[in-house]
Amino acid sequence: MKSIWKNGLMLLAVVLLVVLPLLFVNGEFGGADDAAEGIITEIAPDYKPWFEPLTELPGETESMLFALQAAIGAGVIGYTIGLLRGRQDRQKLNDQKN
Repeated sequence: MKSIWKNGLMLLAVVLLVVLPLLFVNGEFGGADDAAEGIITEIAPDYKPWFEPLTELPGETESMLFALQAAIGAGVIGYTIGLLRGRQDRQKLNDQKN
């Protein structure tokens, strides 16, 4: 019963961490590339980029690729933690047998 309360509180904390910033943070959420471009044009208005991209991706595709990158990174981190935890548990089990 104690773990149910603990899990419920953790779930509530996660929901609050997602919802509260959406409710209370006002402003424009822009990317770092756009901010850097704005500062560069402010400092050197006649700056010309070295090259242009071959294609301009729509915003949805950029968001999807960013989310995919984050998911792959989270998967790698989760796999590594699980692998290390499994090795640790296996070592404890072997130590108990001997």
